[in-house]
Amino acid sequence: MPDFLLELFSEEIPARMQVAAAKDLERLIIGGLSDRGLLFEGVKSFSGPRRLTLAIAGLPAKQPDTREERKGPRVGAPEKALEGFLRSAGVTLEQCSKQSDAKGEFYVAVIARQGRAMAEVLAEIVPEAMAKLPWPKSMRWTAGTTRWVRPLHGIVATFDGEVVPFEFANIKSGNTTLGHRFLSQGPIQVRRFEHYEKKLRDAHVILDAIERKEIILHEAKQKAFALGLELVEDEALLDEVAGLVEWPVVLIGRIEDDFMDLPPEILRTSMRTHQKYFALRTPGKEGLANRFAVVANMVARDGGKEIVTGNERVLRARLSDAKFFWDQDRKRTLESRAQDLENVVFHADVGTQFERVERIEMLARAIAKLIGAQEDYAERSAQLCKADLTSGVVGEFPELQGMMGYYYALHDGESVEVANAIRDHYKPLGPSDFVPVAPVSITVAIADKLDMLICFFTISQKSTGSRDPFGLRRAALGMIRIIEQNSLRLSLSNLISAHHFWLVERIGMENARRQEEAGEHGVAGVVETLSQTQLVDELLSFLSDRLKVALRERGTRHDLVDAIFSIGNEDDLVRLVARVEALQTFLKSDDGANLLVAYRRAANILKAEEKKRDEGYDGEPDTKLLSAPEEKALADALAKAEPQIAKDVAAEQFVEAMGVMAKLRPPVDAFFDKVIVNAPEPELRRNRLLLLSRLRATLHLVADFSKIEG
Repeated sequence: MPDFLLELFSEEIPARMQVAAAKDLERLIIGGLSDRGLLFEGVKSFSGPRRLTLAIAGLPAKQPDTREERKGPRVGAPEKALEGFLRSAGVTLEQCSKQSDAKGEFYVAVIARQGRAMAEVLAEIVPEAMAKLPWPKSMRWTAGTTRWVRPLHGIVATFDGEVVPFEFANIKSGNTTLGHRFLSQGPIQVRRFEHYEKKLRDAHVILDAIERKEIILHEAKQKAFALGLELVEDEALLDEVAGLVEWPVVLIGRIEDDFMDLPPEILRTSMRTHQKYFALRTPGKEGLANRFAVVANMVARDGGKEIVTGNERVLRARLSDAKFFWDQDRKRTLESRAQDLENVVFHADVGTQFERVERIEMLARAIAKLIGAQEDYAERSAQLCKADLTSGVVGEFPELQGMMGYYYALHDGESVEVANAIRDHYKPLGPSDFVPVAPVSITVAIADKLDMLICFFTISQKSTGSRDPFGLRRAALGMIRIIEQNSLRLSLSNLISAHHFWLVERIGMENARRQEEAGEHGVAGVVETLSQTQLVDELLSFLSDRLKVALRERGTRHDLVDAIFSIGNEDDLVRLVARVEALQTFLKSDDGANLLVAYRRAANILKAEEKKRDEGYDGEPDTKLLSAPEEKALADALAKAEPQIAKDVAAEQFVEAMGVMAKLRPPVDAFFDKVIVNAPEPELRRNRLLLLSRLRATLHLVADFSKIEG
């Protein structure tokens, strides 16, 4: 069957956008084919600095012919109804047939459509897909309204070796492309994918980004090994560099010895962030070697000597700046820099970084007492944790905040515990990042994240939808990981409430100042704040949602988090997770599954009766009205189970509490099998509804079973 080849050739596409763009192009075009009922055998997409490529194998030569029968109005129906049917079906009355059923005779329109040639269909689908491609950033480069990530220069579109004719952004599709910018000459004519891929390789273009990555990694390791070194692997940098070159050539450069006393993080960040160089190190030794690997997009006549020399010169300038800042920064202590934070605004509505440090210090003291960390170290770490934000190195390399504070703290003679806490208080930054385990580091890391969450929730600056400008989701997930992995028993409600009181007091003073400055007739930008109760509820709910995300990755059901969280008074994340896991295990058993069914039956009966009679059924059933043996047995079972479940839950013996619940299954099953709840006698009916209400309340001691799905 014929194949389709599409190449979109443009100026350099940012590396971070390439892979997603190729997948989006594949998704849109395959979606267009599927919408038209067209099948294919296989599809491949490729991305690179100057081209997105799509190859689809096994497409039919044309769309299949279709025949549809559409039932219309009855014979003798009003004329307007008949006209509307004919218009929607696109046929005349003469083209309709008549059929009969049990209700009489009706019209049937037979709509026959002849399939179009595949080239014609593709010429319709591709421009539509190109127009819909969701670039994170795009630009206009012509007089029209068409937008693209960078100016588009050419479109290759062939089906079965022949050009698929269409136009996009005033560019007509064809069958010619270009190879490497410097290592090839003249246009390349292509017909099918296999020819296209080979001709590009001959023109020094490796189409597949995965292959480019493999070449870079292999060459870098081999050249490092030849020098007795090893590559410091960096997957993110490898992905980016593979998106910058079409013909990768790895070269090795040298770092001047004058710069080797810089912290390795400064060296690596200078190379990685600004120059896209790979660091090398000596096996078995700490720190970095005085070599780096650079990936060129060129085969040089001199073997790359001039390229290496040029990159060494650029790196020398970068490292000279870094060394200057490093030397200057150490002339001042971190403690002296902490006062400079008064001039650094954290957020206009909640104050400066200096004020934030004061809040973190208060939280750190409270948390240190709860988890048994050294309070003086925790307080000192909090005082200094943001001081490196005013340093020259962090100004040049913001990603080194915290890490530079660590080095400056050690230089100033601070304790290792304090230095480590300063370094680690931003962590973890992602799902694979290191989680602090030292008590002092844990204290400051939680305090930093909790203060951020409390601040922005208090002033109603929460993350919404896909937007999270202040990184609140990351802060919440980081705090959850720290608490859970270190099994910390913290009452978050108490911490939030105490911190909120201090923060609102500070915001109130700021509001008074703004109103005074605004004058009698001025309008002050007063900051509205949430009440303490609102803040606790909203922030705990937000943390619950983040916890669901974390647990879902481990295969834990998200609805069980809601079931536990909804009963209230549960702000200890470690205990919450233990309850969720015990509940999930219980529900997987036959007893748990059947008890859930019984709960729903009881809840539905109660809900219906409460709505019908507009009254609640709270309270204890009258034992004198229990007549049937089954309802007496259920009442006795609940009387024994309820205090035991409450005791087990209070003692955090959740598995044992589930075991007690499991014993309720036989009397519950027997009750529903033998007892008529809605008895004709009003007193008896109400008493049995009270018994079901007590069953519901007993189960709610463990979880809100109404929140459990499935």
